[in-house]
Amino acid sequence: MIKIAMIEDDLELASVLCQYLKQFNIEVTNYEEPYLALSALKVNKYDLIILDLTLPGMDGLDVCKAIVKDFDIPIIISSARSDITDKVTALKMGADDYLPKPYDPRELEVRIKTILRRFNHSNAQEEPKNKTFVLDEKKKEITKNGKYIKLTAAEFEVLSLLIKREGFVISREDIFENSDILNQDYESSGSLAVIINRIRHKIEDDSKETQYLHTIRGMGYKFIQ
Repeated sequence: MIKIAMIEDDLELASVLCQYLKQFNIEVTNYEEPYLALSALKVNKYDLIILDLTLPGMDGLDVCKAIVKDFDIPIIISSARSDITDKVTALKMGADDYLPKPYDPRELEVRIKTILRRFNHSNAQEEPKNKTFVLDEKKKEITKNGKYIKLTAAEFEVLSLLIKREGFVISREDIFENSDILNQDYESSGSLAVIINRIRHKIEDDSKETQYLHTIRGMGYKFIQ
């Protein structure tokens, strides 16, 4: 599922867009207050941001600047401002697209997927630097210090998700939601914990001294390298 943070003080518009995008497997969390949104970005993982420019307490261009400075995440500006200067400024700051209001929600959905396709492809092309673990999604391989790690399909799916969201806490629910293999049977039987333990034995230098794959009690798992 694609997860999006929307920063929009027009709650009626936000509700319409949230409901429309949901049918395309796009989950939108709207923040009316920009400061609340910036705080949420520090603890939650989102794939893209939809940002209005006219916001309470903080101008949207300043929000855009703050996001670009601290986060590597694509931004679509959604604004009723017609001034070309705002559009040019936002794009120069690092916004990926500018969609003037009013617009058809279908256009927003297409732009979201187009930008994410380009963004994810660009990231996949970048050579990871000084990384112990490297994920190659095309080959379905994960290496540690250049050496191939032999994993089952379920182990690969879980570890690849953790690597892609490195540094963030991933809940059990997130793992199941983003899995094509795991299902509720795994959850009820405790097999996810078994898979995590098997992964630890394969990636940790000492499975009793966790260095990379950490359990965050009551929250989920976090991968750090």
